[in-house]
Amino acid sequence: MSGLDIVVLSATLLSIVFFGIWKTRNDHNLDDFLKGHSNGWGTIGLSVMATQASAITFLSTPGLAFDSGMAFVQNYFGMPLALILISIVFVPMYYKLDLCSVYEFLEHRFDSKTRTLGSVIFLIQRGFSAGITIYAPSIILTSVLGWDMNTTVIGVGVAVILYTVTGGSHAVSLTHKYQMTVILSGMAIAFGIVVYKISGYAGFGENLSIAGALGRLNVVDLSFDLDKRYTLWSGLLGGFFLSLSYFGTDQSQAQRYMSGNSVRESRLGLMFNALLKVPMQFMILLLGVLVFVFYQWEKPPATFLPTSIIEQSIEGDPSAYQGVEDRFEADFENQKVILEDYVAAMRSGDVLAEEAAKEALKEVGQVVRESRSAVREYIASGAGEQGMKDSDFVFIHFILNELPIGLIGLLVAVILSAAMSSTASELSALATISTVDFYQSHFVKEKSEEHYVKASRVFTGIWGGIAIVFALFASMVESLIEAVNIVGSLFYGTVLGLFLAAFFIKRIKANAAFLSALIAQLTVLFLYFSHIIEIGYLWYNMIACFLVIVLSLALQPMIGRRLNS
Repeated sequence: MSGLDIVVLSATLLSIVFFGIWKTRNDHNLDDFLKGHSNGWGTIGLSVMATQASAITFLSTPGLAFDSGMAFVQNYFGMPLALILISIVFVPMYYKLDLCSVYEFLEHRFDSKTRTLGSVIFLIQRGFSAGITIYAPSIILTSVLGWDMNTTVIGVGVAVILYTVTGGSHAVSLTHKYQMTVILSGMAIAFGIVVYKISGYAGFGENLSIAGALGRLNVVDLSFDLDKRYTLWSGLLGGFFLSLSYFGTDQSQAQRYMSGNSVRESRLGLMFNALLKVPMQFMILLLGVLVFVFYQWEKPPATFLPTSIIEQSIEGDPSAYQGVEDRFEADFENQKVILEDYVAAMRSGDVLAEEAAKEALKEVGQVVRESRSAVREYIASGAGEQGMKDSDFVFIHFILNELPIGLIGLLVAVILSAAMSSTASELSALATISTVDFYQSHFVKEKSEEHYVKASRVFTGIWGGIAIVFALFASMVESLIEAVNIVGSLFYGTVLGLFLAAFFIKRIKANAAFLSALIAQLTVLFLYFSHIIEIGYLWYNMIACFLVIVLSLALQPMIGRRLNS
């Protein structure tokens, strides 16, 4: 990066961090540090959005669209309905009980062991997810500065730990609105630049037709195939249960809207997300599609993986790598000719010629895809990074090579801001649960507020260290944006089942709920890892939730009779 880019990057990040620390310098009690207080609906809305919109959203999502199209947007179709239900049912109850940890509700309704189970499930899945969100910005710094990936992961993790330990949840909430302003502005600028660049080759509609011909405008899939990851039905049903659990029972999200001035402010903040989240994800995916179109006109690298990984993989036999790269370049040049023929056919008005050119483009597009896959596979096998997808590096490559000086620094700051905000939210939530649900409840009771604030800072550091360890193994997962959702889907349904049983089915008691949740969680993990059935991961949210409720209803009469006998 240029000197100006480094100045813009540093100024943007440092101003956000120091603002949050300065504004929270007088927070000394546990509620302020862990939860924050007196936030308006705008701060809540942007904080909720920023917590979910990590660096993965702005780094991996465009790459996912580049690689496979826009089907991922269906993952969010159930979200607005989930947020409405949370606003009606969950928020008033949380305010009524004045909770610091949402899992306190499970103790109010059931017992301490059920609360502990919910907390443990949260700590496991959120600790792993925090590791993935630390890995994402490390991709950026590795690409920008050429640093070793493991060293970068540790450096990013330590920086986020210091930020979160210093300011706590209140600082996280306050800085989120400024981070999201920077993030959304930067993404809008990137969108405008890529539209401008591709307009030099063809009109906007023509470029979208190219994307459609090459299978990148697959927004809605009406099929009923359970093994497909993204369909309309998995998004509406599985996505509904995923969002209901994530926003309603995940401490990292609930902590954001529990910091509001009132129930009304929290509800408005959630409705802000209900209205804007799906359009935001759609535009981010569309940005990835437009970057894909840009690289149909302009020759991309054979792989977007960092130079360090490429060099490591080809040390033994550079000539073999050159062969697969030459094949890709030849296939790309052939596609470029057919692409120009397709645009000419569209402009001619000859329907038959357009259809013929479209079919030819589809065929050559598949050939190019296969030759790029051959390059990626060669590099991945040579570097020992079998799970690493170069799609996660697509957008940062576009930023570094196609944006003007100054804007590069802003866009890098955008993604790093997203990483900092989301990871800080996760570490703050992990510290809250560790402090309130375990340390304060089971081990060290009736100490001063200052003591528990110090304990929370320690837990923040501990969970940050655990997240760094997870991040060091993150290169083995799938696309980062999918990996986060897979992890959530394996655990969220169980916790959601407990909360729904607690809210709506009064005859279910503690022992039946606890046992059912254990069975449901083990069942989902067995189904996923055993591959007995192949279904899209979103369905696991619904399966686990229903298992908890149905098993609880079935077990309650038996457990009740045994206790009374």
